[in-house]
Amino acid sequence: MCGKLAAVSPVDLKRWLRSRCAEYTFDVTAAYHRLGTHDWPYELRAADAAQLEDQLAVGGHLIPLPREPAALANVLEVSLVDFLLKAADAEHGLDRARGTERGYPDIEFSGTALDDEHWAVDVKVARRASTKDRLRTESRITLYTGNTFFRFPDLKWPGTFRPFADYAGHLDVIVIYTLEADSRRRVADLKIIVQEPWRIASKSRSSTTREYIGAVDLISALEEGKGEFASPEAFYKFWREFDFKLSKQVQKTLNRLNREQRDQLERQRLELEELRRQQGDPAT
Repeated sequence: MCGKLAAVSPVDLKRWLRSRCAEYTFDVTAAYHRLGTHDWPYELRAADAAQLEDQLAVGGHLIPLPREPAALANVLEVSLVDFLLKAADAEHGLDRARGTERGYPDIEFSGTALDDEHWAVDVKVARRASTKDRLRTESRITLYTGNTFFRFPDLKWPGTFRPFADYAGHLDVIVIYTLEADSRRRVADLKIIVQEPWRIASKSRSSTTREYIGAVDLISALEEGKGEFASPEAFYKFWREFDFKLSKQVQKTLNRLNREQRDQLERQRLELEELRRQQGDPAT
């Protein structure tokens, strides 16, 4: 006799992410240099992680993490995504899939705990401005690429799991840090914020040369979800009507996706007609 299946508790994904991120610690302190600067054999004896780190540093095995923003952001993002994926594995009924490095989203959540709906979760990393008050991010966080999957939400773009419009919701996990240039780990004063993208969106691009949608840069506004739009409808209307440029490559991809979608619809129409014919439907 089969036992009863355990009931799955519904998950409020935004609240769950906030709780898990509050438990996260960035524990990547350096890159490991395999050879070191000491003679061999080399004996290590450590009572805890701090002693081990100190001995590896003295032996020339630790190289500071990069200071360059994009490189350091990648280290932070991978670390946090790994943490969230592991946390999801321990949550009954919560499924997850990791996105591609340059795709969208970074993590897709689904499963019975989410009523079998799909949610997109993207991780963003931003450095605090180097000004005295450090109340803003160094540059605007990019929320979306405006001229591809966001602009054409019914098409499945390369690097995505599914069309943008197929998601029940979109959430951003924003990692803000202060650069500590003289330390190996480079990262200090870590703050993690979870918000819906429309709540933190600005009416400015995050780049003057790329087709990116930017967030507000005041950190308190990011925390409180006080962007420049009063509703998701206002956000989507503004940015989907924005005059983004379509490069030749983007236009080529768009043409291909539209053609594939038309072909798929035609195949479905023919299959439906054949099914009706077999069933003797006079409408055919």
